[in-house]
Amino acid sequence: MDLKSQKVKLNDGHFIPVLGFGTAAPEEVSKSEALEVTKFAIEVGFRHLDCAHVYRNEEQVGQAIRSKIADGTVKREDIFYTSKLWCTFFRPDLVQPALEKSLKDLQLDYVDLYLIHFPVAMKPGEELLPKDENGKMILDSVDLCRTWEALEKCKDAGLTKSIGVSNFNHKQLEKILNKPGLKYKPVCNQVECHPYLNQSKLLDFCKSHDIVLVAYSALGSQRIKGWVNLNHPVLLEDPVLCAIAKKHKQTPALVALRYQIQRGVVVLAKSYNRKRIKENIQVMMSGAVGSGLLRNVLHEVILHCVYVPQLSYPFIC
Repeated sequence: MDLKSQKVKLNDGHFIPVLGFGTAAPEEVSKSEALEVTKFAIEVGFRHLDCAHVYRNEEQVGQAIRSKIADGTVKREDIFYTSKLWCTFFRPDLVQPALEKSLKDLQLDYVDLYLIHFPVAMKPGEELLPKDENGKMILDSVDLCRTWEALEKCKDAGLTKSIGVSNFNHKQLEKILNKPGLKYKPVCNQVECHPYLNQSKLLDFCKSHDIVLVAYSALGSQRIKGWVNLNHPVLLEDPVLCAIAKKHKQTPALVALRYQIQRGVVVLAKSYNRKRIKENIQVMMSGAVGSGLLRNVLHEVILHCVYVPQLSYPFIC
């Protein structure tokens, strides 16, 4: 990791900023707010933007990017934009049209990174979460290796600079890595990762194959019923994390973000609160990185064992 340039080199030669802004938002957040918050994130310094077709706000995020290009804040090459292939588009003939739809919504010529969103194929169609009459998800039988080959073609066509995966465990990664005729390795694997779910084994596996781990929900699992046990503790209220933050005169969020960066993990910070967005970018400023204020955070978090096992999580190594 090159902390001076604040980027990590990917296995295909491109570079990804170590800190990204997550654009996913709850349904109650308006599309116009997605536009304004993304513009604000760019204004305060975020250059890595993480989005996806399933977030249903790529049009607004693209508008924000183009607005900040138009006013001279950034150039297109300054922005690292990630999109993701949703599960209903895994059939090889649907992959490139899905990426082209994202590009049309964004009004951009290419994305910097395109990921397979989840290692689960669903029935193609208009519904993002197709279900039968009993409310059970309707899956599709698609070999992920064939989907990956279609992503390789998108890279060759110049529609995306890099390709990777999300929510894959090590066995699913091995399936891609061991595929006969593999042209491009995944450059990254984006998974939920924070001190309560540290993904240490998966991180070691990814590092051994020159695959970057990208952490989402780095400030704790989304408090959504059905996704997380609501009785589990809230990460940013953890007494150990709060004590470390107090010691270093930082926020618990900055400690959690810095923890990932020191592990060699690219980290996404998601917030629609402008004050917190401005605070989160401070993890990459010279005062937080260069002066050593948080230099020993990794050691302290591990020493105090903030980790809470979540064995039901489906994407652990």
